[in-house]
Parts: sequence; structure tokens; C-alpha cells
Amino acid sequence: MNFSIPRTSCQRSFLLRLSLVMLLSASLLQAEDEYENAPIRYSETEPNDAAQRLERLMAAGKVKIDRTDAWTVLRDVMKQFDIPQESQVMVFSKTSKQNDRISPQTPRVVYFGDNAYVGYCLGGSIEVATVDPKLGPIFYLLDPNEEPSKPLQFQRDNSCLSCHGGPFSPGVPGVIVRSVYPGPEGHPIMSQGSTVVDTTTPFSDRWGGWYVTGRHGNILHRGNVTATEKNDQSIDINFKAGANISNLGKFFDTSPYKRKQSDIVALMVLEHQTSVQNILTKANHTSLRAMHMQTSLQKELGETVTTEPTGSARRIIDHSAEDVVEALLFKDEAALPEGGIEGDPAFQTAFTKNAPQSSDGRSLKDFQLLHRLFKYRCSYMVYSLTFQHLTAPLKQTVLNRLWTILDGKDTTGHFAYLSEKERGHIRRILAETLPGVPDSWKKAVAAK
Repeated sequence: MNFSIPRTSCQRSFLLRLSLVMLLSASLLQAEDEYENAPIRYSETEPNDAAQRLERLMAAGKVKIDRTDAWTVLRDVMKQFDIPQESQVMVFSKTSKQNDRISPQTPRVVYFGDNAYVGYCLGGSIEVATVDPKLGPIFYLLDPNEEPSKPLQFQRDNSCLSCHGGPFSPGVPGVIVRSVYPGPEGHPIMSQGSTVVDTTTPFSDRWGGWYVTGRHGNILHRGNVTATEKNDQSIDINFKAGANISNLGKFFDTSPYKRKQSDIVALMVLEHQTSVQNILTKANHTSLRAMHMQTSLQKELGETVTTEPTGSARRIIDHSAEDVVEALLFKDEAALPEGGIEGDPAFQTAFTKNAPQSSDGRSLKDFQLLHRLFKYRCSYMVYSLTFQHLTAPLKQTVLNRLWTILDGKDTTGHFAYLSEKERGHIRRILAETLPGVPDSWKKAVAAK
């Protein structure tokens, strides 16, 4: 005999709430293509990014691109994206869409600004990634050899997501720097694995498959050299041959390239920037989904829809905010080699040129380069498009947490590496230069 027990409205409400909370938790733990679902809908959404804006300006005749050759197209596009030519780095591993054009003799060049990235292979297309504040990086191909009578067009290329959409980024569309063990022709030796480089990656694990110019003392890295795989799947590789290189001409003919450097400092900045960009994108997507599910739950229960996170949404956003704060404050940053590193002054000048400065002349882009990358360990990515457009609950949580730490009131001990003096400098820089900071920050700094 079957019995059915009537459920009260309270019980139904509880069960519905429980099921939706479980759905929320499951959705946040799903596979890397979760960004294709509501509320992100990455591929379906028209981007709001620099590439789309530039294409509209070109179509309206308000911007002219010199189409003499691929290098002039690249130069003018980079100028529109605020990407300095001095940011150039070179990668020779076959880890790109245009693998057939990449080799140790014909490396791909990569350039970056705060919110845009471009890559170019000799004779090939220009690869572009520009940041949409909500969606994250948007990937395009641009044909620099298109007939001048035809308009230049940024062709959105979601095939890039096969690598940039989760396998090597944290489950979101991301920009990545990989270190591999490249074979003689640039193919990664798969048996040796690879490393997605971020701020915490040890110096010795970086730059496999990349060219590196600059000085770094006695500590070796993986750059500038290739490996040979043996029958037992071990490899032969001479890291010393790639150390402290100032002239890449010993490895390949540099004459087709406008610049001859693949600067060590630019590489480290790129690695930091891409990893923080990915964490910001991940946190923002997670926050958007959490609030989307909370709204769905409240509507299903007939409750008032609120913009403040509660319950599971609150906990999820708090966790994401902590990930952001740890990335911004260089938690677990890998140490530089003894004696520091020395790179191209031209890149350092270009990189710091437009850095927001505090009233005492300090900037989050000021380099240190002796023991660590930057003098003040709070990332300049707080000025990025993604950070500035974080969901309101997430951004407020991040700012509150930052101030607690910088004001010396953190009780976790996780940020004890920041001295009182350094925290004070960071507080002043943020209070005086970061858009949207609370007035209380400005008053607190002005009072000291």
C-alpha cells in the first residue's frame, strides 16, 4: 500500500530552496564550458571590447590603418589598443593556432597592453585577444594581407577556446603563458607535461619554448633551448646554453623582425598579468552565476528579489573575493634569482609611462627587480577593465578585504609578508588613484 504525505507550503519552500541551492553548487562546479550558459552566454553575446570598437571606427573612416605590409598593420592596431612595441616577447613552441608557421627559426611575436594582446607569425594572421569586462578575453584573427580595397575585419575565432577556454585556464576564457619542453622543431614533448605560468611559478620552471633576453645570474630557466626525447622518455636538454642571453642571433635569423628582444621583465609581467586576468574573469563569472541563481530562487519562492547576496551566494562570492585578493597582493610570489634580473630599459619605460601615481610619486607599476618583480605588491590590474566592472557585491567584498589587510587588521596571517611601510604606500596609491574607492579610504590616508 502506498501512502502520500501532504507537504506544507513551508516544506515545499524548503525542498525547492534545497534543490535550487544544490543546482547552484553543481553549476559552479561543472565543466569548463559553463560560461556558455546563462547568465554569461559567452559565444552568443556581442562583445563590448576594443576590437569591436576599432572595427566600427575603421568602417566609419575615423581611424586609418597603414596597410603597406603586415608589420605596419600590426603597429597601427597595437597603437589603437595601447600596446607598446617594447612589450615584445617571442615564443617558438608550436602551441598556437598557426603552428605550421612557428618554429625555433621562426618564432611568433607576442605583444600586450593592460587590456589587449596580439600575436603574429611571419606570413600569417594577426591573433588578437581583447578584454570584454563581463565576458573576459575575446579571440580574433585579423588578416593583414587582405586586399587594401576590402575593409579589415576582426574575425571572432572561438576555436581558440580549445586551449584558452578551460584546459589551461581556470574554467573560463583566458589568456595563458605555457612553459613546455620543446623538441628540435618546436613541438612540445608531451611526455614531459607543461606548466601554465603564474606569479607563483618557480623561476626554474619558466619559459620552456620561449626566447628570453636579459640577465638573471646563476639560476637557470627553460628558455632559449630545445630538448631531445630519448627512448626511455627522459630528455636531453642543456639549460645553461639558454642562460643570460642578450643576442638571439645565435639561435635564429632575427632580421625579419622589427625588434630583436624577448625581454625577461616583459615575460614576467605578462605572466603575472595573464594569471590575474584569469582569476578576475573566473571570480566575476562565478559571482554573476551565483547572483543569477539567487534571483531564480527568490522568484520561484515568490520572495522579494534582492541585489545583496545571501546564503550560498554570499559564501561563494566571499570565496571568489579571497582568490582575487590573494592574486592582487602577490601571495606566494616566486622569488627572483639572487642578484635579481636585468631587462630592457625600453620596456620598463613604456610599461610605466602612463601609470597612475600617488601624490608622493609612487605607482603600482614601479619595478623592484632585485628580490621581486614590483616594488609595491598590489597588482596594477586593479585598474583593468575587468576589475573596474566586477559585480557590485564581489567588488565591494574585494575592496573591504583589501582595506582590512592594508590597514593591518587581518587576523589570518596570510599576508604577513607585507610590511607596515609597504602597506602604507599601497594604501596611499589606491586611495589617491583607484577609481571608485570609498571616501573613507581617502580620509584615512589624508589624516596620516
